[in-house]
This record gives sequence, C-alpha cells and structure tokens, in this order.
Amino acid sequence: MPATDQAARTGSDLVARLAGFARALREAGLVVGTGDLLTYGEATALLNPTDLVDLYWAGRTTLVTRRDQLPVYDEVFRQYYLDQPAPPGEPEPWSVKQRSDATATLQLPDPERGPEGTPDDEQEARMGLMASTAGTMRHRAFGDCSPAELAAIRQLMRRMRLVPPRRRSRRQRHSRRGTTPDMRRIVRRTMRHHGDPTELAWTRRKPRTRRLILILDVSGSMADYSRALLQFAHGTLRSSRKVEVFCFGTRLTRITHQLEKRRPDEALRAAGERVVDWEGGTRIGESIDTFVKVWGRRGISRGAIVVICSDGLERGAAETLDAAMQKLARLSHRIVWLNPHKGDQGDTWVPSSLGMMVAAPYVDEMLPGHDLASLEELAAVLPRLR
Repeated sequence: MPATDQAARTGSDLVARLAGFARALREAGLVVGTGDLLTYGEATALLNPTDLVDLYWAGRTTLVTRRDQLPVYDEVFRQYYLDQPAPPGEPEPWSVKQRSDATATLQLPDPERGPEGTPDDEQEARMGLMASTAGTMRHRAFGDCSPAELAAIRQLMRRMRLVPPRRRSRRQRHSRRGTTPDMRRIVRRTMRHHGDPTELAWTRRKPRTRRLILILDVSGSMADYSRALLQFAHGTLRSSRKVEVFCFGTRLTRITHQLEKRRPDEALRAAGERVVDWEGGTRIGESIDTFVKVWGRRGISRGAIVVICSDGLERGAAETLDAAMQKLARLSHRIVWLNPHKGDQGDTWVPSSLGMMVAAPYVDEMLPGHDLASLEELAAVLPRLR
C-alpha cells in the first residue's frame, strides 16, 4: 500500500475515533456541536493523538464549557478511551493511591482549587493522573507490573489493532489509473457506440491482506510476559480474520479457536486448558519444525508475516532450530522476532543465547516485546513490511 494511502487510512481512523468520543458525550447529555468537534480535531492534530494525556486535555479545553460538566466528561473519557468504569467508593486501578513510583508525585495545577479542595477537584486530579499514568505504563515492563497495573494494561491492549501489510493479488479490478487495459470493458463501450471507441478502461491488481501468524513462547522463562502476549494476541485476532495464533513450550499447540471467544478471560482460560506444557521447558527448533511440517506446507505460512515471541533460550539441538528457521524463511514473507531481553538491555543488546544466535540470520525485524510501547512499535512496523 502506498504511503499516502496508509496515511489517509490512519487519519480517517483517528477522525472516526474522535467523532465517536463526541457522540458519546452527546449521549451523556453534553452539548457538543460540529464546530466543537472540528476544534477538538485541530487541537489533537497539534498534539500527539496516541497519548491519552494529550487527548484528555485537548477534549477538556475544547468540548467542556462549564465546570459542572467535568464529572460527566471524565466519566465518558474513562469509559471510551480507557474502557474502565469507576465503582463508587473504590479508587481507580490507576489511582495514585496504588502506585509507589515517580508517577505518584505528579500534581495537576488548578488555579481555582482552594487550600482544602473539593470533591470535584479531587475527581479532576484523579482523572488527570489516570491519563498521565496511562502514558507512563506504556514503558513499564510486564514483569514489573502489579496485578492492578496488568489489568489496566489489558484495557489498553483491547484498543490496539495490528494492521498486516497488503500484497497485490492476481485478481484484477477496475481502476481509473490502472496499468493494464480492460479489453472486455473497452469492447462493451465500443459496441454501445456502434463500433466507435470512446475511451479506454484500465484495471489494476486487487490488493489482499497478508496472513499474520503469532507463535508465542509460554515456557517457564517467559512466564512474566506470556499472559500479556496472549492478551495481545486475543485483541489482534479480533481485529483481523487472517490471524493464526500458536503457543509452544516443549510442543506446538494451535489456540486460534480458543482465542476467538469474545471475553478475554474466557479466551485465556480456554487457551490455558488447551496448552499442556505451560511454563515448562523450551523446544523452539522442534516447535517451529512442527509448524512448518504440519501447518506451513498446507499454505498457511506462504507469503505470511510470522511473529515469534520468545527469549531464545533453546534447550534442544541447534541444528534442528537452524533447519526449521531456514524452511520457515523460505515459506514466509517476513519473520519478526520479539525478544523481551532486548527491551531490558536497550541498544546494547546483542544475541547471547544459543537459540537467538542461530535464529538471528533468518529474522528480518528484531524488536523488544517487554512492554506496551514495544507492542505499539510492532503495530507500526507491520504495515511497512510490504
């Protein structure tokens, strides 16, 4: 897909997201006109549309006209962007009361706040802290998160969508700026005008979405990351039909059908019952070889994007892994490897384990997979793998 088409589609998705938020505010009783929505879009364009903090303050300054509308705006923002209702009498999962890191020292300036403060001021500050914490959680490793923080990250993952790249198929479709003459359409037009040709018709190859295959390591060394990666796979599977999900420890297991359930908890529970080697040993080479022999030769990986999430701590034979990666590289279009240790060590990371040293020559993109920001980086890289 050309870069202009990709940018146009991304812009249209953002406009639809902002319009949906304005529609939710109207349903909650706030008066939001078309002019207010245009101002909200202009303010968002000047900021970072992927940052919840910028989205919160841009909407508050352009869509809220009275102070008594702030509680309604905060509640709608929480439900729309964070998908998290606020139970009465309980602090939010991202509240400052449940955090002990540097985020707890953040304070929102408010010139109208008195020395004692009011309930509305406390609600406003708490909502601002939730949006600020959402930004800092993007760079927090899954293994360092508390259960409450992991639940909050799961809510953010539900809004993430992977967009696999597209390829040109052999099928043709009508196009005003095509490359191949559409002889059938040209003949029909000529016959309507009694044999006099009027104008040419063109066709171009119809684009198709490439298949995306996720192969997740659920061995003991990936215990801190496997559940978050499964949650990410569940959201990816619901965003596109051409997605297949596999898990491996000592053996390969297909869990695509289990993750198709609507509720994430039910999907993860069904996947856990399906995978019998959860948090066990690691046999990367044998698992990838099984995938190539059983699934790859059926055409499921031909021309696909294969994403392998593993730390590369192989316990099997290096020759098996090398042969399996070589076969997988010939069948697939691109291979992307997510290694959590790459995110922990930063730019100084080099493949040190035997498995990663063997697999690295066959990998097209090596990315970290230890936090939410690294998964967003994967979502940004995939459309460029054309």
